[in-house]
Amino acid sequence: MKRPSSLLLALVAAFAFGTSHAQGMRAEIGKPLQQAAEYIKAGKGREALAKVREAEAVPNRSPAEQLMVDRMKAAAAQRAGDMATAVQALEAVHPKTSGAEAGQIAEQIASAYAQLKNVPKANEWVAKAQQAGNNSASLKQLQGYLQGASGDYAAIAKDAAAAVAAAEQSGGRASEADLLRLADAQQRTGQTGPQVATLEKLLTLYPKKDYWNAYLSRLPRKPNFADRFGLDVMRLKLATGNLTKADDFMEMAQMAMQIGLPAEGLQIVDKGLAAKVLGTGPEAERHKRLKDLAVKKTGEAKAAIAGQATEAAAQKSGDDLVRVGYAYVSLGEADKGIALIEQGIAKGGLKRPEDAKLRLGMALLNKNKAKAQQTLRSVGGNDGASDIARLWVIAGG
Repeated sequence: MKRPSSLLLALVAAFAFGTSHAQGMRAEIGKPLQQAAEYIKAGKGREALAKVREAEAVPNRSPAEQLMVDRMKAAAAQRAGDMATAVQALEAVHPKTSGAEAGQIAEQIASAYAQLKNVPKANEWVAKAQQAGNNSASLKQLQGYLQGASGDYAAIAKDAAAAVAAAEQSGGRASEADLLRLADAQQRTGQTGPQVATLEKLLTLYPKKDYWNAYLSRLPRKPNFADRFGLDVMRLKLATGNLTKADDFMEMAQMAMQIGLPAEGLQIVDKGLAAKVLGTGPEAERHKRLKDLAVKKTGEAKAAIAGQATEAAAQKSGDDLVRVGYAYVSLGEADKGIALIEQGIAKGGLKRPEDAKLRLGMALLNKNKAKAQQTLRSVGGNDGASDIARLWVIAGG
């Protein structure tokens, strides 16, 4: 139920204490209005309306008396939840006001029409409130609600984008509410790329678990995002607490093993077991078999990696050095792995130079945070490498 506006509550308080609002008014009008004010303060809207109607029944009311009757009727009707009566009274009051008060009364009328599900009239009065200089947060919230109720998500997106841009241009930060409005409107209007960019701003300014989940769920659908970064998306989900299903842990571990990182696969399985996501239920035996395979493959990888490093060093390009270097990192030998990745980058001839910088930045995360961030920020490209790199910086890499 809509409460009376601050202006109307001030009127109610004045009448309840018998101040000058009641002066110059005939007793047969002033007394029931004062009683109505007392009922409103007590939360008894219907009783208040009954008293207002007593005053309204008095004939030959002066303009001042009529204005007070209409004001009190609006407050009583709002308290009673009778929005039709509130609209009638407020529309009678509005032409007799000016300045800030006119803007506030217009907002009250817009709100009442919104509660009556009359979106066109509500929008009409929102515009009048704005014309009167009302730029309150409550009016903006009402405007957003009305745009959503009308299905005009293009207008919501435009309005929210303007609010975000204004905050950024003034040197401040966009509000969480405006970014959420923008992201929702972009989703509803099919703007996948812009929505991902908005969600990234949300992550940067308000890094919450739910926003990570929303962003990472949409990132693979970003235009030009390469499939080879699927494991990277899952790494970020795991790091931000958004990997919660047994199948996801199993899939991620298998993906790591398939690209020659069985030690990482083993770590993923162990994390799933520690969280009691794996190792329980009807699939527990399958989880155990995957761990046993990861243990076996990790042992084989440790035995073979030195020879792989020697072979990689003899190659013309640095691609194999980068690959073997990251494998060393996954085996817990970060220093050796970082050195090999750097050698690979320095050798050149890389098929995907930005991927190599991404792996170096990730390898440095637990060794040298400042250098890791510097490296990650240098990653370019438009196929997903730069997206993953920025996200590790946001995640606190």
